[in-house]
Amino acid sequence: MSRTDDLPPALAGIVDDFAALTEPDRLQLLLEFSRELPELPERYAEHPELLEPVPECQSPVFVVTEVADASSDPGRAVRVFATAPREAPTTRGFAGILREGLDGLPAAELLAVPDDISDRLGLARAVSPLRLRGMAGMLGRIKRQVRERTA
Repeated sequence: MSRTDDLPPALAGIVDDFAALTEPDRLQLLLEFSRELPELPERYAEHPELLEPVPECQSPVFVVTEVADASSDPGRAVRVFATAPREAPTTRGFAGILREGLDGLPAAELLAVPDDISDRLGLARAVSPLRLRGMAGMLGRIKRQVRERTA
């Protein structure tokens, strides 16, 4: 069982859900996350140049974050948006996990999320290391954007 005491509640719940399943069922859960990844809001769907590509992913994945203004939200809540092709369900699933697990967190909490989150899902034997690196790449880009937007 993966450690979750250092994760924000939503992400800890996702890791716990994966840990409670057998390997084939974990892949099914990953597919569910791929189906649940929301469409981009119009402001990004109509302006893809605002999204950052994640070249670590084999599929064309793009992420963007928004950080609340400190004057209106001292915790600086972060919104996370991602897009990945439906034909790439593994990658899209990872994007869905990060979106669900990170969206709405205060910036400081998001930045404190451990970088090994992809390893904690228990998919190492079911998913290629290249795909797991892709998820790590997504998280790295999200964190970098948040650091830049809160500097």
